[in-house]
Amino acid sequence: MDEITRDVVVIGAGAAGLTAANDLRKAGLSVVVLEARDRVGGRLWTDVVEGAMLELGGQWVSPDQQALIDTVADLGLSTYSRYREGDSVYVGPDGVAKRFTGEMFPVAPETERAIDEITARLDAMVAEIDPDKPWEHPNAAEWDTISWDAWLRAQTDDDEAVRNLAFATGSAMLTKPTHTFSLLQSLLMAASARSYSHLVDADFILDKRVVGGLQQVPELLAERLGDDVLLNQPVRRIVWGPESAAADRPADAVTGRRVDDLRALTARVEAAKSSTGVTVTTDDVTVRARFAILALAPVLYPRISFDPPLPRLQHQMHQHISMGFVIKVHAVYDRPFWREQGLSGTAFSPYELSHEAYDNTNHGDERGTLVGFVSDQNADDLFRVSAEERKERILESLSHYYGPEAKNPVVYYESDWGSEEWTRGAYAASFDLGGLQRYGADLREPVGPIHLACSDMAGAGYQHVDGAIRQGHRAADEILERARG
Repeated sequence: MDEITRDVVVIGAGAAGLTAANDLRKAGLSVVVLEARDRVGGRLWTDVVEGAMLELGGQWVSPDQQALIDTVADLGLSTYSRYREGDSVYVGPDGVAKRFTGEMFPVAPETERAIDEITARLDAMVAEIDPDKPWEHPNAAEWDTISWDAWLRAQTDDDEAVRNLAFATGSAMLTKPTHTFSLLQSLLMAASARSYSHLVDADFILDKRVVGGLQQVPELLAERLGDDVLLNQPVRRIVWGPESAAADRPADAVTGRRVDDLRALTARVEAAKSSTGVTVTTDDVTVRARFAILALAPVLYPRISFDPPLPRLQHQMHQHISMGFVIKVHAVYDRPFWREQGLSGTAFSPYELSHEAYDNTNHGDERGTLVGFVSDQNADDLFRVSAEERKERILESLSHYYGPEAKNPVVYYESDWGSEEWTRGAYAASFDLGGLQRYGADLREPVGPIHLACSDMAGAGYQHVDGAIRQGHRAADEILERARG
């Protein structure tokens, strides 16, 4: 087994980990990045499927995502605007497709009033939220114990208004049923984009794409690190604190000592909280370092054996965090036929299997691509049927927006992040009811020499690449401050 010594070992070669590693390298510290996958990028993945370039993971850049915008510019990448000329389509409870322009869906006047009034109410609440510290709001405890669905239904008895308001943070972003997460969690999602209105404005939140795909961001960051990025290296064990140098002692001996001397182990855990030093082990490599950065979703922490175990608080916290689930559907056609009908490709419906869809045609491509999304319970249900039936149902839903031609793509692909071994869901992790106020303040706190960074724990840019980059910068800054101190 190879042995490596570095100042910092980064676990995870997504945008957060690679950002942190580059910052640390620039500051003069030595780094190595260990990545479990056979590629860099994490939840960013641009691939070619049947001759079509598809962005299987994250892809959009919005005007408020300054950290991502700056990184894209620094790497010399260019962007282009999502196609949005023409009418959008909305399918209401009657199943009829209606064309519209602007931000408001074509709903009854009383439904429109309810949506406007509640949106204004939400924007006022979001304006009081610090996305980096939502748990500090005076009403945080109250807002974290009521579900998003329950709060909305307390505001109006207009079911269509509730469904349209709910899906922006439910199906579209957190990708969980709206009764499973709190009002506070929903407000954090909105505050991360600066307002609730931004989340419901597709022209804002889904503004631009990177020419050639967003995975180029981590790929180019990794290039700057060269041979210090090691792929196919899932981390099995992290020994941290005063006994980190003893990483190669037999596991059964460790177990026996834990059983024999629980009080000594407890003292060791407490001592380690203020100590430095880690030994990180994969199947092929042992890395000894002063600090580590866990740059992966917290739902994956249990895949690693920690010695000593992470503190009790982290164990409890991570049991209240889970990933959402969404199927990202890519349908490529010989041409963007919907444009011939005067449609922008933008479509919404809280009543459809695919609750939203967009023109996702690549820059300079003569073919047309639609991207649709099926999330939470609908996504669960679809994976209980055959792949053939799942495809048929999804394309049928898309045809309700675009007409029968949508049923016949030349390339069809489903991004199923729930089956990815090193992801386990999409888009990101969030707390269950009550968890954000209870544990949020501890989510980013270092554990001894171990620092934490990923989009799942971001404030601004929460669940987005922008948030991952911000968290990478933060973790690097924390380590640099300690290293210099």
